[in-house]
Amino acid sequence: MNSNIQMHDAVALLEDMRATHFETGQPLMLRRGQTGTVVMTYDGSAFEVEFSGRDGRAYALLPVTAEKLMPLKESPELVAA
Repeated sequence: MNSNIQMHDAVALLEDMRATHFETGQPLMLRRGQTGTVVMTYDGSAFEVEFSGRDGRAYALLPVTAEKLMPLKESPELVAA
């Protein structure tokens, strides 16, 4: 279980994954490093991830297991000196 990933987190794929275009049904290859947003969690072991273009329009939505995702951070964590 990956408790570091929460709803609405930005995540990146750790490996290539096949997907289907959300609207057209065309096959897609999502590459390692592709970023998406968590839109649903399944017991913390898998997540529904939405992948969107820069225009904000979704092109893929698929379940991804926790071990295939890396949470992305926007700011550093404070640590003791």
